[in-house]
Amino acid sequence: MEQKPVQEKRKLANVPYREWSPSIHYAQHQSLPPGKLPRRRLYDYEILYVSQGEAATTIGDTRYNFKSGQLIYLPAGVYHQNEVVAGPATHFTGIHFDYFDELEVGSDEDMVVNEANPLPEKFCREATNETFPPLSEQVVYTPSLACVQLMEQLVEEFTARPPGYELACKAIMLNILSQLQRSRSTIHQRAADTVHGQRLLALMKKMEASPAESWNSKRLAETLSMNEDHAAKLFKQVAGQPPGEYLRAIRHREARRLLRETDLSVEEVGERIGCPDIHYFSRQFRKQEGLSPSMYRKLSRVL
Repeated sequence: MEQKPVQEKRKLANVPYREWSPSIHYAQHQSLPPGKLPRRRLYDYEILYVSQGEAATTIGDTRYNFKSGQLIYLPAGVYHQNEVVAGPATHFTGIHFDYFDELEVGSDEDMVVNEANPLPEKFCREATNETFPPLSEQVVYTPSLACVQLMEQLVEEFTARPPGYELACKAIMLNILSQLQRSRSTIHQRAADTVHGQRLLALMKKMEASPAESWNSKRLAETLSMNEDHAAKLFKQVAGQPPGEYLRAIRHREARRLLRETDLSVEEVGERIGCPDIHYFSRQFRKQEGLSPSMYRKLSRVL
């Protein structure tokens, strides 16, 4: 079944990885008999992994089935209803978390929305950046063995709560998130699922080869021989992110390479990637890297 991204409005925070600081609110193993659970929304995010059995989650009018070895990613603020499908019991690992340590949790009730008195300001933001789209773009994941082992380790830390467990849980959760990002379908696999996949791959290669050129929506549409909205939709379907974000990521990667490997001035580096205004280039580079271009170059050559 083709997975539809969650359509309800999400609170996204496009920030560098160094600003991701997840907080764990719940991490436990659980066994449940067959049956439906109440429909609900969460203030935080949940990863629900099936270690044995089969389950399903309905989001909107779409039902997602997931079985042993798979997990479902539930974003904040999204109505959903979980169901245990197989008997006599299905075994889960449930992890509730937020990305920026922004939700105060004193009990389980603090994670679930009381629909009689919802508090919109409590809905947590979802982290994303130029490299990867938000995890909520996909619903069902098949995590690697390494990711499953990390989830087990997280439950152990959270349950035992030895000194420094909060720091350990934060580090483990960051690793889990990176593992889930890597488990996504590759660009080439997604391209194979679309009629225009090979044309889109060719276009993406041209963008990588010539990042300084103007790759506006009109040009993309003309290259693909379709209207702008359809071109943007297909591009995101294959690349996993909109054309503008994809181009910014390419330009930033090339800027880093030029700063490390050449003696071009900062202004010349900006020109090479399509940002001739040195002030704009420097601001954008610092926003992504946390360092000015000149400082990045200096540090990259320390060794």
